[in-house]
Amino acid sequence: MPETLPPAAQPQHVDVVVIGAGLSGVGAAAQLRARHPERSVAVLEARESMGGTWDLFRYPGIRSDSDMFTFGYKWRPWKSDVALADGPLIRDYIHTVAEEYGVHELVRYRHRVLRAAWDSAEARWTLTVAVGDPAQGETVTMTADFLWSCAGYYRYDQGFQPQWPGMADFRGDIVHPQHWPDDLDYRGKRVVVVGSGATAVTLVPAMAPDAEHVTMLQRTPTYVLSRPGRDPVARLLGRVPDKLSYPVVRWWNILQAIASFQVSRRWPGFAKNVVRKGVAKSLPEGFDVDTHFSPPYNPWEQRLCFVPDGDLFRAIRRGQASIATGVIETFTPTGVRLASGEEIDADVVVTATGFQLLLPFGGVEIEVDGAPLALEDQMAYKALMISGMPNFAFTIGYTNASWTLKADLVIDYVCRLLDHMDRHGYRIAVPELDPTVERRPLMDLSSGYIQRSAHLLPAQGDRPPWRLDQNYITDRRVIQRSPIDDGVIRFK
Repeated sequence: MPETLPPAAQPQHVDVVVIGAGLSGVGAAAQLRARHPERSVAVLEARESMGGTWDLFRYPGIRSDSDMFTFGYKWRPWKSDVALADGPLIRDYIHTVAEEYGVHELVRYRHRVLRAAWDSAEARWTLTVAVGDPAQGETVTMTADFLWSCAGYYRYDQGFQPQWPGMADFRGDIVHPQHWPDDLDYRGKRVVVVGSGATAVTLVPAMAPDAEHVTMLQRTPTYVLSRPGRDPVARLLGRVPDKLSYPVVRWWNILQAIASFQVSRRWPGFAKNVVRKGVAKSLPEGFDVDTHFSPPYNPWEQRLCFVPDGDLFRAIRRGQASIATGVIETFTPTGVRLASGEEIDADVVVTATGFQLLLPFGGVEIEVDGAPLALEDQMAYKALMISGMPNFAFTIGYTNASWTLKADLVIDYVCRLLDHMDRHGYRIAVPELDPTVERRPLMDLSSGYIQRSAHLLPAQGDRPPWRLDQNYITDRRVIQRSPIDDGVIRFK
C-alpha cells in the first residue's frame, strides 16, 4: 500500500466485524468482548446512533410485540415486570447493555458496508465501507478474519409505501410510521391508519385519546390477541433475585409461545375458535367480528399481533376507534374511498403498510475468491451461516417467537465456532452444501413483506442442519449443543 495514501484510506484490520448496532449487533459485540476478550472487534453502524429499530421508529406507542423476558438477552435480565415494553424502554436497555460491556467504544457510526470480498489465500474479508455523508462518496477499506451480519432484513431508509390513485389530491397529511415527523399534530383530527399488522394495532390505541377519531382501515384482518401488560409470573416473583426469577419467567414465556405455535399448526380450527372467542368477548355486543377480526388464513401463517391489556379493543369500545375492512379505490381531497363505495373522511392518513425488505445482510455486495456470490443460489446452514461463504455468520430472529431467542443461539454458536477454530489452529470455516438436500424457502410466512423479496434470500433445506424448524427447544439442541465439527462445515 503506497505511503502517500491518507490514513482514512489505509486498510484497517480487526478480528471480527459486526454489521449493525441494533439489538442483535450490540448483543453479539457484548458477548465477543466477554467470551473472546483477546479478539479485536468493530461494529459498523450505517446510521448515526445505536439501537436499530428501537432508535429509528418514533411513532406514537411504539412497543415490542414480543414479551421482554424473551426479547431481552438471556445473559442480561430484563429488570421489570412490563411484558410488552415501549420503544424508549427497549432503547435504554440496549444502551445500558452497551455501557456495561464496553460496546460503545467499538461502534463506528455512519459506516455502511458496501462490498465484502473474501480471499481464501489470505483467509480474510476485505470490506469497502462508505463513511460519513453518502453524498460525499467517501470510502475506507477494512479487513477482517470473520464477518457477522446483524443488519436485520428490512430497509431503514424506506418503508413499503403503496401508491393509490388520488394521493396527490389529498389535502391532509400522509405519513409512514418509519418516518414519523416530529411536528405532526393530530390532536382533534380524523385519522385513518392503513394496515392491520403490529404497527397499526399499536398506533390506533396510542393516537385514539388525542384524535377526534381513528379508523383502522385494513384490506385483510389479522389475528389479534390480548395479553397482560405486566407479566403475572414476573409480578409474583417480584421480590425474588433476578438470577433466580429471570430464568423462570423467561422459560414460562418460551413454553407459552411454543405451545401456541404448535397448537395453531396442528389444530388450526381450534386455535381460530379460541382467538375469535377472546376477541368477541373484548368488543361491544353485536360487533362484526367475522368481517374485521377473522383472517382468511390460519394462525401463524402470518405473525399474530398482541395488544397489552386489550388496549385496541378498549379504544373501540369507547368509540374512540373503529375498524373498516375493504380495498382502497382512491384517495379523495378529504379522505379515502373504498371499492365498496364507502368514504372515510380523514385529516391524517398513516400508511402502516409494512417494511421494504432489504437485500440480504444489509445489501452488501459479496464476492468469494474473485467471483460474485448470488445469495439466492446458496443455502442457510442452521439459519446462521451460508454455504459457500467462509468465516461468515448472520443473525435473523424467529418469525413465530421473540427475535432475541434466536439471536442468543447465534451468539453461542459463533463463540463456540471461534473457540473450536482457535483450539485446532483453523483459519477458515465454511459450510459445504450436500447437493441431495432439497431446497425450501428460508422464511415460510405468507406475509406480504416476506413474499415481496423471498426470491432474494438463500434457501433452507429439507433436513438438519439446513432446515429451520422455528422451534427454540429444537434449535437449542441443533445449534447450541451439537458438535461444531459435524461433517458439514469444512475447516482449513
